[in-house]
Amino acid sequence: MDPKRIAFEERGSGRPLVLLHGLGDRRQSWTAVMARLAEDYRVLCVDLPGFGATPAPAPDEPYDVRTLTDDIQAFCELHGLGRPHLAGNSLGGSIALELGVRGLAASVTVFSPAGFSDSLGRFGIRAVGGLSRLATHVPMRTKERLADTAPARALARVALRGDPTSPRAKATRFSVRGLQKGSPFIRMVSRIAEYDFTARPIECPVTIAWGDRDRTLLPSSAVHAHRRVPNARMVSLIGSGHIPMADDPVTAAEHIRWTCRAADVGDTRVAARNAAGRGRSPESGA
Repeated sequence: MDPKRIAFEERGSGRPLVLLHGLGDRRQSWTAVMARLAEDYRVLCVDLPGFGATPAPAPDEPYDVRTLTDDIQAFCELHGLGRPHLAGNSLGGSIALELGVRGLAASVTVFSPAGFSDSLGRFGIRAVGGLSRLATHVPMRTKERLADTAPARALARVALRGDPTSPRAKATRFSVRGLQKGSPFIRMVSRIAEYDFTARPIECPVTIAWGDRDRTLLPSSAVHAHRRVPNARMVSLIGSGHIPMADDPVTAAEHIRWTCRAADVGDTRVAARNAAGRGRSPESGA
């Protein structure tokens, strides 16, 4: 994909930080987190290809985690971001980790990343994919009416929010616009079911956080994540579901900031050692 077609919004200044949403979501899911991080960083919220305002690849073009990772790499290169800090949720978390493997991240913070599910979790994702494909045969007007019924809204709150009874979760509903033949969601959900993050070194600070009430990608997946990314700082988000940016944006922002600062402090120490090795302080200039 031409990276110029990737929609995004930007706030703040300083070292770049790129935020990546999950499957079927859009960049606005990060709004509350972005507002807090823009105080310290140049924050860019991206609409992944096929979601929000970014078009999807053509039907005959490849479309999976690897190609999305290529697209975000091209986006970062286009905007001169160098090695930005990265944070992602679900699908976006997988992309952030893959970019970390490529050595293209200053730090990586991920919330419930895809690619670590056990056989039960994969069965659940495949079941969602199968039901979604069946839903493509239902007229859109009917799907919209069903999504607005009380049982459907209750199911959405249980599936996506940590506390389904909280006032903040009241407006949660399933989006049915993506349940059309050949849509980005339908194309990608089967890819997510088969995607597996393989263990490889990530040479930057990494935080992997999981909501203890995540009912979409189960918290037990964190065990597999820790085995495959052993240098990661593992965090349990008490009371959060699959989208911690919605359940607890303050805590989500603080975990991202912690990981970013760990990288920034490390870079400063490396610069100091290099300067000392040349016989001068970092402030002494060339």
